[in-house]
Amino acid sequence: MNEYSQPGFGKISVHGDGMGVPTPELVEKRAREIALIHERSPEEFTDADWEQARQELMGVATSGAPEETLENASLEEEWPVVASDTGERAPRAGVEDDEMLGAQLVAGGVEEATHDRMVEAAKSEQSQEGGIIEGA
Repeated sequence: MNEYSQPGFGKISVHGDGMGVPTPELVEKRAREIALIHERSPEEFTDADWEQARQELMGVATSGAPEETLENASLEEEWPVVASDTGERAPRAGVEDDEMLGAQLVAGGVEEATHDRMVEAAKSEQSQEGGIIEGA
């Protein structure tokens, strides 16, 4: 990650393709690519590779909802719902203005392109050494 990127946001595209919620298979593929970049066999990716891949694709994990217990399960009061209440716009987490959002999107694209170049360089190096790696 570079100086412009902010942890907490996952990828919106991987290898130039739009992405929704990353699947475990996609995280595993990314972990194999990270192992390859670090000059290790993609078949022998580590837990650290997996965690780095998960963080790159999903962003920083947010804490889940608290567990429901007997103490916090009871409804103590009802909130009044008024038909004319339109609510309010929730602030975007970690983005102060639209210019920063644009800069973050560009930085994310540059990071993904750099990752792709490193994967291709590692594959090229492997094939020149005679150990062609498929599917990483």
